[in-house]
Amino acid sequence: MSTATSTPSPPDPNRKANYIHLYADVIGYGILAGSAMAFVAVYAARLGATGFQISLLSAGPAVVNLLFSLPAGKWLTGHTLTQVSFQTAGLTRLGYLFLIPLPLLLPSTIQIWIIILITLVMAIPGTVLSIAFNSVLAELIPPEDRATVIGRRNALTSLTMTLTALSSGQILDLLDYPVNYVIVFGLGTLGSIYSTYHLQKLKTPASPPPTSPQPLGDLARPGQLRIVDSLRLPAGLRFLTRVPKPIYFRLDILRGPYGGFLAAYLFFYSCQYVPAAISPLYMVNNLDYTDGIISLGNSLFYVLMFITSLRLSKLSARFGHHKVLVIGSLLYCAYPIFISQAWDATLYWAASFVGGIAWALTSGGLINRLMEVVPDDKRPAYMALHNLALNLGILVGSLTGPLLANIVGLKEALLLAGILRFTAGFGLKKWG
Repeated sequence: MSTATSTPSPPDPNRKANYIHLYADVIGYGILAGSAMAFVAVYAARLGATGFQISLLSAGPAVVNLLFSLPAGKWLTGHTLTQVSFQTAGLTRLGYLFLIPLPLLLPSTIQIWIIILITLVMAIPGTVLSIAFNSVLAELIPPEDRATVIGRRNALTSLTMTLTALSSGQILDLLDYPVNYVIVFGLGTLGSIYSTYHLQKLKTPASPPPTSPQPLGDLARPGQLRIVDSLRLPAGLRFLTRVPKPIYFRLDILRGPYGGFLAAYLFFYSCQYVPAAISPLYMVNNLDYTDGIISLGNSLFYVLMFITSLRLSKLSARFGHHKVLVIGSLLYCAYPIFISQAWDATLYWAASFVGGIAWALTSGGLINRLMEVVPDDKRPAYMALHNLALNLGILVGSLTGPLLANIVGLKEALLLAGILRFTAGFGLKKWG
């Protein structure tokens, strides 16, 4: 996160109004993330989706991101980012509107493929949105206000996601299908409309403050599908909207120490996503969890992630970014291992509790360590390779999980996923 400068930014008459709209934006986003976004993978599992089909919900957008990130970053240069963010948010979130009638109109097998198709189409404008929005925040929030504004946004995101996830779980448990999912998808759509409306109200200041060359620590991830245990990192190509020259993949960088470092990151990202497609299947088909049980687990994850994030800077200052990263990544194995050994909801809730702590440490450590290693004057080239590794890892991990499940079974595949995550933690200790 950017630190405050000693010289205050010039007065901006739109600043206070922009902050109000930024706070309202994440309230709407939290409603979306805690309802439609949180339950779409579970819904697909309840429809009878295979592991491969659920894996496409994360693997498909990763392919789209690989194809469109660099062209999008180049295209955004010179455009008004507030306007682009509003337009791409509207296009991306239009997909949630199409989810509402699906439970009422189509057979289960067709619904699954329609959901996958909607997710892939949403990922195209979503890629542009996720790249642009970090720069929007940096343009609208001067350095001296960033800690306060981002902290409030994170608090509002966590609060609304938690309350909405709990409410959605109750709606899904108390009402009959298909009305229950129609209401939850409708709730998410209303949240997305509210968020997008406030994005449209943002005004670019006459003299924008310096944009940030790194993620600002904002928990909201616009433009992405959210699977609780496999959250996307904010450190892709989001800052490249202000890079004056074209970005190319410089493979010669990999011959130095960054090659081993990036390999450790690639292995971790791959292991992170191995259980993404199979854990919803196991919870729905094997453990027979209700949506209320799953929503409580999601809420525990979000709350512990937020509380731990508040302490992250002090932990990093005391132990260093690398040690925080290693501890978090080693703990991160708990989520799939606990679920694989569960017989009721207790271990799942314990997994969510530990998982929220572990992911806060891991995600913060990954980003901070990355920014520590990458040279400031060569950041675009290094980060382009990191973005490639991130999305390749999502693709490989998302497809590996269902393959393992087909070979050894869901329970055993989850246990193996946990062992792989633990191994990846040691890889980060040695090379990360």
